[in-house]
Amino acid sequence: MNITRRTLTFAGLSLLAGTAISPALAEFGEGGLHIGEDLEDFWIATDAYIYGYPLVTMEMTRRVMTNVAELKGTRGPMGHIIKLRQYPDASFKDVTAPNADTLYTTSWLDVGKEPYVLSVPDMKGRYFLLPMLDGWTNVFQVPGKRTTGTGAQTYAITAPGWSGTLPEGVTKYESPTNIVWLLGRIYCTGTPEDYAAVHKLQDEFKLVPLSAYGKDYTPPPGKVDPSIDMKTAVRDQVNRLTAVEYFTLLAELMKTNPPSDADAPALERFARIGLVAGKDFDASKLKAEFHKRIPTVGFDRIMLQFKINSQVKNINGWAFTTKTGLYGTDYLMRALVTAIGLGANRPQDAVYPTSQKDAHERTYDGRKNYVIHFDKGKAPPVSGFWSLTMYDENYFFVANPINRYSISPRQDLKYNADGSLDLFLQHESPGKGKESNWLPAPAGKFILMLRLYWPNENDPSIIDATWTIPPVEVIG
Repeated sequence: MNITRRTLTFAGLSLLAGTAISPALAEFGEGGLHIGEDLEDFWIATDAYIYGYPLVTMEMTRRVMTNVAELKGTRGPMGHIIKLRQYPDASFKDVTAPNADTLYTTSWLDVGKEPYVLSVPDMKGRYFLLPMLDGWTNVFQVPGKRTTGTGAQTYAITAPGWSGTLPEGVTKYESPTNIVWLLGRIYCTGTPEDYAAVHKLQDEFKLVPLSAYGKDYTPPPGKVDPSIDMKTAVRDQVNRLTAVEYFTLLAELMKTNPPSDADAPALERFARIGLVAGKDFDASKLKAEFHKRIPTVGFDRIMLQFKINSQVKNINGWAFTTKTGLYGTDYLMRALVTAIGLGANRPQDAVYPTSQKDAHERTYDGRKNYVIHFDKGKAPPVSGFWSLTMYDENYFFVANPINRYSISPRQDLKYNADGSLDLFLQHESPGKGKESNWLPAPAGKFILMLRLYWPNENDPSIIDATWTIPPVEVIG
């Protein structure tokens, strides 16, 4: 994850890594930075910030989503199944880039004391997936229609290294960390009838500690911590942490959510700035003149990946990667996905092309009208489903008069006479005859995300680039 020898610009810094020092960096301290040691320490610290961004974000998300005494909307105590009964709306700020196509069925678990057993009912052919994320955001298992079918199934989610005995018929899923986020999604068309059908399925899910399996069990109420900020978006809470607060929390989290063996070379470098797995953070090793700059530069480096990471493809204004869900040592990609789409799936389950600019590299502006056109037979190729979602510039839903946050074939889209399809992206209605194909935009800047669930893996496929997303064009 070392900086490559190329010119980079972020947070007001422009430098050729390893050969020059920026004026902004030279401001640190009365005598500035020593070109060698100080600059190297600074980059190690920002590398460590990027490395830890997923784990810190997961923990801050967990705190907010579980800081309730009982189930309440998108939130629930640890070990409870949170069942979203309707799509999130514009007030939802718990997770960036939420979806409005599936009903989340989720839970936060601490499997450090004992495993949890998840029982899934017969889903009767309905599309669903139950990705299980470890503390570093890796999807370590993903039962669902694509992988395990839709019949009834039971899993024990265990801590790393757990070696106990499981009841017959229970499949072991070992988590690499004590923190586990079960981020289940069940497809729903959004009609009252389909909501009711999915609600029935959700109510048949069961989640119990292993010691309570096969017994009557009621999960205990949660404990509310009044010091936790329940209003500010999680990403903003993470980004405003000072460097010392950030690394102190990261070091504490790594005690129960161990890094992988592949992280050893990175951790060896991080020891130089006081970050050692299994130990408290030693703030004395982090130069005071770095404290204000590390979070800003670290986050800007994360977001810069849209432009410089070779694994982020940019086609017709759409940026996407097929390197989600399992990241290995690609810490920058892992952090980028955390920042803009926490909880992303493996590419075989979903790909999320995102567009911040139109086909001519101009930022989207709600004062203009746009269209995306799919030729006949060229709609997104999927075995599950696809949708196009509208976000504001911060990756949250946009309030609009028809309460539509995504558009997909479930809206009974109208096709053109030649079999092609136009979707209208604009602030004002395109007219009654076109509203079935209208995705409302805010009056200002916006961002688009195309979701392809269970994308084709053979021609045509976004995974092997045999299918291309068309550009978004200005009209009118």
